[in-house]
Amino acid sequence: MDLIEIFKALGDENRIRILNLLIRQELCVCEIETVLDMTQSNASRHLNKLKTSGIITSEKKSQWVYYRVDNDFIKENDLLYEFIKNKLAENTQLLRDIEKLKKYKNSNFTCEQLREDKSQVLKYL
Repeated sequence: MDLIEIFKALGDENRIRILNLLIRQELCVCEIETVLDMTQSNASRHLNKLKTSGIITSEKKSQWVYYRVDNDFIKENDLLYEFIKNKLAENTQLLRDIEKLKKYKNSNFTCEQLREDKSQVLKYL
């Protein structure tokens, strides 16, 4: 992994917000875009940058693509990863994102419901 590419990928607020969610759990792109109130194209562009830099990985399950922090990134950058986790926990906006994620996950909404009527989910959040 190229350290310069890692820091470039981490140099964007939206990518930091995405990483903040993925540190907690694996998520589908539709869940990320909903929790962070992003468009699908914007979320996908940022996810691609994080994936290209080796920070996250993805897995296709049925018709959904799920993202998570890459285990190799964690192993190869353990001090950086711990530093990032600690700093994320100090940011008010990122803590709000985590609360919104918890509320979404506790709601039992599904990706299918997001596809059918995202506005209903957004009203709930």
